[in-house]
Amino acid sequence: MNYRIFPPEELMDAHIALPLSKSISNRALIINALAGATAPLDNVADCDDTRAMLDALADPQASVVNIGAAGTAMRFLTAYFAARTGRVVTIDGSERMRKRPIGPLVEALRAIGADIRYVGQEGFPPLEIHGRQLAGGAVSIDSGVSSQYISALLMIAPVTERGITLTLEGEPVSTPYIRMTLDIMRAFGVIGEKEGNTISVPHGRYIGAGSFMVEADWSAASYWYEIQALTCGWTALDGLTEHSLQGDSACIDIFKELGVESGFETSPCRASLEATPDLTPRFTADLSDTPDIAQTVAVTCSMLGVPFRITGLRSLRIKETDRIAALSAELLKVGVVLTIEGDDAIEWDGARRPIAEMPEFDTYDDHRMALAFAPVAVFIPGIVIRDAEVVSKSYPNYWNDLVSAGFRVEEIIDESKEEANQ
Repeated sequence: MNYRIFPPEELMDAHIALPLSKSISNRALIINALAGATAPLDNVADCDDTRAMLDALADPQASVVNIGAAGTAMRFLTAYFAARTGRVVTIDGSERMRKRPIGPLVEALRAIGADIRYVGQEGFPPLEIHGRQLAGGAVSIDSGVSSQYISALLMIAPVTERGITLTLEGEPVSTPYIRMTLDIMRAFGVIGEKEGNTISVPHGRYIGAGSFMVEADWSAASYWYEIQALTCGWTALDGLTEHSLQGDSACIDIFKELGVESGFETSPCRASLEATPDLTPRFTADLSDTPDIAQTVAVTCSMLGVPFRITGLRSLRIKETDRIAALSAELLKVGVVLTIEGDDAIEWDGARRPIAEMPEFDTYDDHRMALAFAPVAVFIPGIVIRDAEVVSKSYPNYWNDLVSAGFRVEEIIDESKEEANQ
């Protein structure tokens, strides 16, 4: 479905209950399963990605698991199934998933004893996995592709015979997600140690974490920081903590440069956002640790007229879509011409081409494209978000939350389809 978006007609006063973190949820679900829990955690994110994980873990007899577009589930479950003795599973996903590389993880798992076979193209899903007791030991991995490979290996380390000593080769991306994994493992009773580019996790046993609490999602919060930067008014975001496990809490400092001040309460746990006139004349940042907010930041700068240079984007090429290419194509619809430098950097000098028509933004089966471009309606009322349902991957209630904040969201009825169905 396609939505036409209009901004609030009055000063925005929004109070938003954010979704829970799918990053924390998926790690906790894998570790909970490795701990031998008989029931899944019940306070996890309610979104497509987490449902894919829950469904995959629900049936211990399933021989085929399809995780759709859930990249986290593909990486984590590949390691999980490899460590389940006697389990034979073919794991597959969407057409886009079959184009997202998994070779570095498979090679690292094979190095510690895994039996994993490619069903189709070498280096890509689907995979046929024959679970067995893994030896563990020393292994290395290219850490510049995806931190999820690293997290997948760390989480299964305690159930291998010797634990795992993992050497990270190259410059790692999304390092806060690695720290998040180690912190959640600690909550379940296993302590890993990181020294330089080596992480050691001993053989051991996970224990149930009881009432493990999943934080609100800082990635989801980033879109409200964007909205706040583009509007005046006030926004309260429930469930956010200033000192978070999540790397995307970097929004606090990043958006301070883009005119948003953050205040925090602890009882109840909440962030309060206020817009200020204090804008940096030129925004520069290395988002290697926080690539999921790259689209949010680029769109915000573009609409505020703030020239920018953003680096650390090499993981964006292999996300739900090629996010660098998608950003370039869609920002052109608001007159912004990006300069792209290889796989790592994008830049805008502040010059803008005139636009001749109302922007209709494509989303490329990527939730973050829809989430990041919807706030453009503040500056250009009536913009269209195509295939808007894609937000269900991480933030199913986004459109309802926009409405509660005063936005008008109208579904565009395709009359030709209606006639065809009559």
